[in-house]
Amino acid sequence: MVQPILELTLYSVSLLGQAPIIKTMNPVFYLKTYLILLSIFVSSLSSEGKEAITHSFLGAGKANGVVIVGEDRKVQWRLDMPASDGWVLSNGNVLLALYATKGFPNGGVVEVDRKTKKIVWSYKGQQKEISTVQPLGSGKYLVAELGPKPRAIVINRKGEILKSTPLACQKKNFHMQTRMLRALPNGNYIAPHLLDFAVKEYNPDTGEVLRSFPTDDRGRGKRDWPFTGIRLANGNTLIGCTNGNRVIEVDTKGKIIWSVDNGDIGENLFDDACGVQRLPNGNTVITSYHAKGDSVKLFEVTRDKKVVWRYRGQKAGFHHFQILTTNGKPIKENTWR
Repeated sequence: MVQPILELTLYSVSLLGQAPIIKTMNPVFYLKTYLILLSIFVSSLSSEGKEAITHSFLGAGKANGVVIVGEDRKVQWRLDMPASDGWVLSNGNVLLALYATKGFPNGGVVEVDRKTKKIVWSYKGQQKEISTVQPLGSGKYLVAELGPKPRAIVINRKGEILKSTPLACQKKNFHMQTRMLRALPNGNYIAPHLLDFAVKEYNPDTGEVLRSFPTDDRGRGKRDWPFTGIRLANGNTLIGCTNGNRVIEVDTKGKIIWSVDNGDIGENLFDDACGVQRLPNGNTVITSYHAKGDSVKLFEVTRDKKVVWRYRGQKAGFHHFQILTTNGKPIKENTWR
């Protein structure tokens, strides 16, 4: 890349010194050409040597089941069970929140042995649907259970319910009650309530709503249903707005301080922005759940809204995902929390 540009730049300089050409052609044109080529040359020098971005990840969804994709974009592991949420655990096993199946008619939670694909332990949903699961440590797990009495429950590996917290959301559409429920470092829960157009923070002991971040600033017709709510290290909250096809970052008072959508990136990669993840370098990875065929299923954008990585594999998009490694280095801190 650098050598051809260098040659063109030097050629432009040589033209400036050729009197016959300058007499017949506008010298300002050559000066502008020289400056443009020089800027490209300098830019290429600054970018040369940068390592191409590669990621490995866990992806969960209905159509694809569950896959682990390597940095070479090849599927390393697959499980044919429909899941809406998942984690690769420290023991190498995979923790999943399952959609309804024959063995789990109301959804459920399973830990699966990666080598044998056998279920290590499980929990069967007691209402209509299980949407999310999060490991809490010490053999405990936070689960979102949807239905007539939506709740956040803490279970153990025996499937016993240790704690239950009611969730303040609509009760007409169970599937759209809540998605990526998460426990925060301060012990509170954060839950995106889609048809309520709000991400709410709860006191897990009382069920009190401590804070609420609305997502209907553009009007509810935009369908900015919050699917993912991530509390960032700076105290802000990153929200994936599903059908609204945008991701927003709000401060502690709910003010939008950053957002990105198709108009910002100059192409239609957003297609039901469900799962999102903020990486340690400040970039954001976004999933397009409705993407099909050769369309982009996952992509990474910088803070200044440049697309720097994309993944087109699998027949359909993912509901959620977990970036595992970047350029061979494990993501030590999972930024979903």
